Amino acid sequence: MFTRIKNWLWIIIVEWLNGVPERNRQQQAINNTDHLLRDIRPADVILFEGRSRVGDVIKIITLSPWTHAALYIGRLVDIRDQKARDRVRLFYKGDEDAPLIIESLLGHGTIVTDLTKYPDDNLRVCRASELNYADQSKVVNFAIEHLGMLYDVRQLLDLARFMFPYAIVPRHWRSSLFQHNAGRPTHIVCSGMITRCFQSVNYPILPIVKADNNDCIRFFKRNFRLFTPADFDYSPYFEVIKFPVWGSKQNNKHALYHDLPWEDEDKTRTEEQTHKPSPFKIESFSSWITQLDSIKKIIKHNINKQHNDSAKEINNTEPSSHSAETFSLSANSSDTQLSARSSKCSG
Repeated sequence: MFTRIKNWLWIIIVEWLNGVPERNRQQQAINNTDHLLRDIRPADVILFEGRSRVGDVIKIITLSPWTHAALYIGRLVDIRDQKARDRVRLFYKGDEDAPLIIESLLGHGTIVTDLTKYPDDNLRVCRASELNYADQSKVVNFAIEHLGMLYDVRQLLDLARFMFPYAIVPRHWRSSLFQHNAGRPTHIVCSGMITRCFQSVNYPILPIVKADNNDCIRFFKRNFRLFTPADFDYSPYFEVIKFPVWGSKQNNKHALYHDLPWEDEDKTRTEEQTHKPSPFKIESFSSWITQLDSIKKIIKHNINKQHNDSAKEINNTEPSSHSAETFSLSANSSDTQLSARSSKCSG
């Protein structure tokens, strides 16, 4: 009886979180879907500016308009591995000529979806610019292996906990993101799933890059649970491809922006002057922050001690767990120098 009530409540909560508030219904797409479908390639990462309530929460947590990510796997005929193609058919019963993506959704888990389902969403394509043909297939096939996994709500909550002062979170509530669990995960979120696919072929997204005392460069993989959709936008190893609603790169002789239906400023409502990402605001969030600040003042004398405990816990984890590491190399480190260092270190 209790289990049925709990499941019923969970369904109600998921439906509410996946719902689109009225203030977000007027958001208009600024990308050309036809051009996107024409130019997209398998293993491309698609970023979504979500309009749902859970999307608004993710915007606050990640400080980015990109709330969701999916991996484009092409049409069924584009999947060269027969075993992978058969597995997709187990989870997808639609048009075999449809452009397909693999995504992890709250309340649905990891599923196959027709990309044309999102005609009104703002999208951005991030392409692994150096990914070779063979690894492209491996990334797609590994993504297909994730089909059927449940959505990792715990991971979303763990990311949200980083908003709280560490001192006010009881130890048994603290994040499990830095815990190393051997074996294949059973729950996953969209960005974590895609990260695992690229890490499986050792393709960098936002790696930790360090030089030791011998001037040897080492790359470390970050914990896939710490990635967010925006990381593919930030990554220097992914090319950002945009498909504006006007114009085409194929026509360079005519300035198409001259044909845009501009209106005088005084004839246009302020909120329509330009497109802006959906507001990051959640109702009563500001009052919640005010209360949180009051709590922080009360426990201020304990914060230093708790931060020291936090540092000890993080230092005991594997190198890939550190989310705050930078990945940039010094300006004088050319590809030749990096190659020479790698050869010296491997020898």
